[in-house]
Amino acid sequence: MKVALVTGGSRGIGKAICEKLGEMGHFVVVNYSSSEDKAKEVVEGIKEKGGSALAVKADVSDPEQVKEMVSFVEKKVGPVDILVNNAGITKDNILARMKDEQWREVLETNLTGAYLVTKAVIRGMMKKRWGRIVNISSVVALTGNQGQSNYCAAKAGLIGFTKALAKELGTRNITVNAVCPGYIETDMTQSLPDEMKRAMVERTALKRAGVPEDVAHVVGFLCSEEASYITGQVIVVDGGLSL
Repeated sequence: MKVALVTGGSRGIGKAICEKLGEMGHFVVVNYSSSEDKAKEVVEGIKEKGGSALAVKADVSDPEQVKEMVSFVEKKVGPVDILVNNAGITKDNILARMKDEQWREVLETNLTGAYLVTKAVIRGMMKKRWGRIVNISSVVALTGNQGQSNYCAAKAGLIGFTKALAKELGTRNITVNAVCPGYIETDMTQSLPDEMKRAMVERTALKRAGVPEDVAHVVGFLCSEEASYITGQVIVVDGGLSL
């Protein structure tokens, strides 16, 4: 049994990833920042299906909270074998109107958060000479999106982070990959205007929105032995939106 830590695992894509890793027989650590009830629901759902899981609160943008989370997990269940950097927020605005805190908060959570959590867990992976790291980026990291310069910059940064880390950790049998979801039906995207959602579906080759499980299946594969020779890659799961 591997220990899998999923940041932002209480809802949407993160929840689906937790459920998938639980089905694969891993001990799943569901990280959350504020949605405690939903995180506990994910844990209970995994346990009901015969899996093992626990929920841990931590703001991934806070170095001290990250250290405390990883230390707790290591003492409770052991070193992290699988890390999915999924936690992310949006603070959309066109650049001319964007406040400094909107830029800073998105970069700190979506990019710096991945750095902090990864740095905290890689020593354990290096000692075991085995590890899987999957960074959840976004299709907008490749295409850009009006009103999301902060989000696009953070998600594009994750791709560069992925490639650099893959080269650093390859000799330790640790793979590092990025997954770029397109328009996926989640709480975050449901708040978008209907006109925008229709436009994205129309631009998608498959003419439909994706569901969180579409992303979770790819993440599950990348965390498996079947993907042991895949590293430094960016896999787009967008139904053809970026074509």
